[in-house]
Amino acid sequence: MVMKIYNNANLSRKHHNGVIAIGNFDGLHLGHQKVINEARQKAKKLRLPLGVLTFEPVPVMFFKKKDKDHRINSLKQKKIQLKKFKLDFLVIIKFNKKFSTLTAEQFISKIIHKKTKCRYLFVSRNFKFGFNRCGNIQTLKKFENKFKYKNIITNPYKKNKKIISSTFIRKKIRAGKIKETNILLNRNWCIEGKVIKGKKRGRKIGFPTCNMSLGNYVTPKLGVYSVKVNFGNQNKNGIANIGYRPTFKGQRLLLETNIFGINKNLYNKVISINFKKFIRPEKKFKNFEYLKKQIKLDINQAKK
Repeated sequence: MVMKIYNNANLSRKHHNGVIAIGNFDGLHLGHQKVINEARQKAKKLRLPLGVLTFEPVPVMFFKKKDKDHRINSLKQKKIQLKKFKLDFLVIIKFNKKFSTLTAEQFISKIIHKKTKCRYLFVSRNFKFGFNRCGNIQTLKKFENKFKYKNIITNPYKKNKKIISSTFIRKKIRAGKIKETNILLNRNWCIEGKVIKGKKRGRKIGFPTCNMSLGNYVTPKLGVYSVKVNFGNQNKNGIANIGYRPTFKGQRLLLETNIFGINKNLYNKVISINFKKFIRPEKKFKNFEYLKKQIKLDINQAKK
């Protein structure tokens, strides 16, 4: 089944009267999966089209344009992950200045009612929308009859009595708690990007690396990680360092990955770095020899 992607909310007639889950869905963690799966059960039971409505960019990044360090997954990754839910359609609302000024009632009237014409609306309990985030689940309930939809609230997903949210997962990533992050995402957290040219220091000391910028991804705890790297049709293990390379007096934050068993140029190739385990924090070494010894230890630990 092909998932139809709408870059505006003008749905074709065959997707009217459907079931729609709404949210930012940054990371598509277990809490998000719960909302979408409950919507899917309703759609399957009533034989209605199933869709997701999300926003691009993530609203907080629109309002705080200087905050680049935020995303758990990119839009491309989000689309790929959403396809696994066997959606009939995906609506991507461009979050711009005009859209940000819509009141809560205008959002319901212009987007939910006039454009999506959905019959059932699934949101999480903490869903906020409209100008200054004035709309909430009570607002959605208030306008149900007027705009002919049924709003269904999904109870939050909890683990160890804590509500799982994108904010909670970002804190885990920033703390280097990658194993916990991967459990909450139900997959390895992954940074995808294009390999850029570095200063080839890794190659000079016998450990060539693929260098990447972190872009808008949330910055993990600086240090060394055990990773799995996907490029083309290949999957290889490796180690990655995120940091400023204090031994070399680096000024720029980089993700540098040494891929085991590969010694070829991957410049300008798009690769995916799947994080598996935090090994150690970034630190400054006296000289290259100390650094080489530590890298060998890191590699041995990653291979174990």
